[in-house]
Amino acid sequence: MRRQEGLAGYVFLSPWLLGLMAITAFPMLFSLYLSFTNYDVLASWDQVEWVGLDNYRRMFTEDPSYWHAVRVTLTYALIAVPLKLAAALGVALLLNRERRGVGLFRSLFYLPSLLGGSVALALVWRAMFSGDGAFNDLLSVFGIQGRPWVNDPTWALETVMVLAIWQFGAPMVIFLAGLKQVPTDLYEAASVDGAGKFRQFWHITLPMLSPVIFFNLVLETINGFQGFTSAFVISNGTGGPVYSTLLYTLHIYNEGFTEFRMGYASALSWVFLVAIGLITVVFFSTGRFWVHYADGEN
Repeated sequence: MRRQEGLAGYVFLSPWLLGLMAITAFPMLFSLYLSFTNYDVLASWDQVEWVGLDNYRRMFTEDPSYWHAVRVTLTYALIAVPLKLAAALGVALLLNRERRGVGLFRSLFYLPSLLGGSVALALVWRAMFSGDGAFNDLLSVFGIQGRPWVNDPTWALETVMVLAIWQFGAPMVIFLAGLKQVPTDLYEAASVDGAGKFRQFWHITLPMLSPVIFFNLVLETINGFQGFTSAFVISNGTGGPVYSTLLYTLHIYNEGFTEFRMGYASALSWVFLVAIGLITVVFFSTGRFWVHYADGEN
């Protein structure tokens, strides 16, 4: 009976297992092999040569665009992710009160996240922040001289960051769920002891929300490093102007599908995977010092 139940389970799992092997596992292993070759998409397979670690050596020592993409990606993630989480938490605190129409406002704030990293949204964003876009028209009402934001190397990356921060709906919903789990008697006891709103937020809300903050921090950091669509659309796939929006994923795309150096692009991808894995390990290693659960355990 147990063997039959196990067989039935594997039968139901077989579509997922086949998809995992064909769509995820095999392409990943194949890209690992390609990272040690000089594979060119336009060349025939018999021209592929094993080059060993040459792609990785070139990445760290000969490719200036690589380190530029690393700097741009780190700047993007280190600024956009904390601001996005701060915006999500701030709006969640405002919407945590049962007031008339609060459900409508929650839906409206969540709506940008439903659009996700869509091409249409990035196109609208590029038009809005162009030289004759709606944002400059708004500034002109207040007598402020605008500029072509998406075409200015100083501000192009910032426009991409603002688009990412604006889509704070998903972490906001998770913060709202976490706020609902904070016992109200803790706030009542703190009020009786004379604690103000700020002290209640610092000593009750943040510690009780620390597991949720940790969860959002890990997910949004990974998503931040994987940003691609907005930078691709705003820069027309070039990472411009002057490579100011050349995110790491866009550099991988250009190497693999513009320059057709798929072996080198595979090496870039595997280094990227290892880097994100190490960052995640750091989060989980340091989380025990500041993440607190309701049972008192870290």
